[in-house]
Amino acid sequence: MRSVLLLILGTLGTVLYAQQPDLQFFRPNDGRGLNVFETSKADTVPFQGVRVQVGGDFAMQFQSINQSNDANSLVELGTNFNLPVANLNLDVQLLDGVRMHLTTYLSSRHHEDAWVKGGHLQIDRLDFIQPGFLAGLMEVATVTIGLDEFNFGDTHFRRSDNARVVFNPFVGNYIMDAFSTEAFGQLTLQKNGLLAVVGVTNGKLNQSVVVNENTDNQLSFYGKVGMDNQFNEDLRVRLTASVYTNQGASTGTWLYGGDRTGGRYYNVLHTQPDSLGTTQGGEFEGRYNARFVKLTSLQVTPFVKYRGLEFFGVYERAGGSNVSSVPEVGKEGAFTQLAAELVYRFGSEEQFYLAGRYNTVRGKATENAPQGLKIDRLNVGGGWFLSRNILTKVEYVRQRYTGDAWTGRFAGAEFSGVNVEAGISF
Repeated sequence: MRSVLLLILGTLGTVLYAQQPDLQFFRPNDGRGLNVFETSKADTVPFQGVRVQVGGDFAMQFQSINQSNDANSLVELGTNFNLPVANLNLDVQLLDGVRMHLTTYLSSRHHEDAWVKGGHLQIDRLDFIQPGFLAGLMEVATVTIGLDEFNFGDTHFRRSDNARVVFNPFVGNYIMDAFSTEAFGQLTLQKNGLLAVVGVTNGKLNQSVVVNENTDNQLSFYGKVGMDNQFNEDLRVRLTASVYTNQGASTGTWLYGGDRTGGRYYNVLHTQPDSLGTTQGGEFEGRYNARFVKLTSLQVTPFVKYRGLEFFGVYERAGGSNVSSVPEVGKEGAFTQLAAELVYRFGSEEQFYLAGRYNTVRGKATENAPQGLKIDRLNVGGGWFLSRNILTKVEYVRQRYTGDAWTGRFAGAEFSGVNVEAGISF
């Protein structure tokens, strides 16, 4: 049945792709979008009136993972399929240089019902004000406004977004997963391989106008600078540094917890029922969010591609500045994330790849904590693009929780095993 389903969805994707119009300043939602970060300012598609592109993503996983901890309290995991997930994407060319995007999660691990992820308006020309209005500026500028994922860091360009798994060489995302959907506006400037982004969000994942005595809403500010150069046919180098800050007591806690689709590894770190029938563990296990109240985060990401060999690295530091009302607890601490990812793509169209990633997070939740926390994850795997719309991949994952500060179900916790994932994007 899995093969039949993949055949049906693959055929549907191919048919729909053949009917899709080209859109301006657009990142394709298939294999052509690999290693595309910000949308290009290259003006290669003429405006031919309103055009609607209907796209989608489907993903299915086969999971075989074992887990353990010091207390021997974790549930036994079997080998089986996970619940398939799906996205619906609408991209509409509204005006010359003006485009709309909308993503709806048709099903996800955390929400089995359909719900809107977010959407935005992207403006690359201002001719709707007056022909040629600020044409010189708009040759390098892009304005994006909406309620959607915003452009902090580069890891969100390479992550799995529910059923859109085509850009991620692995099944899992990073342990500290910098991704959130908030009301935002941002300006992007690109010229001669140089890049600058400045933006603002309202710092809220769940939108509400209600104010109470505990409300301390503040805006989040973020920015990015970097370079991205194709030095010759074989060598491309990109390096960016991003910063994010929010100083509100009731906003800004979502940067590492804004993905509401659920974790990528199902039912890990869930406990067996105790004597009262109580269990621990949720749908977001496997990743880490310190939930600092007043957060400042820095992410530096180098990317190098030489022929079929790719390196992507991450240095990320997230710290809080909120002082607890309990003096002995003190000031919030900081966590550092490091990651190194190596991918080798080969074949006549680089349709095959082998990949490895090592990812660690370590730090203290408060400055006064006597011990630190550490999580490390190893991913090794490979994949095959049957076409630019269909990807199958397999990975081995091992994740460990070390350090004396872990207690309860996390003390000595480890999970490891194999995942097979098939995805279709068009």
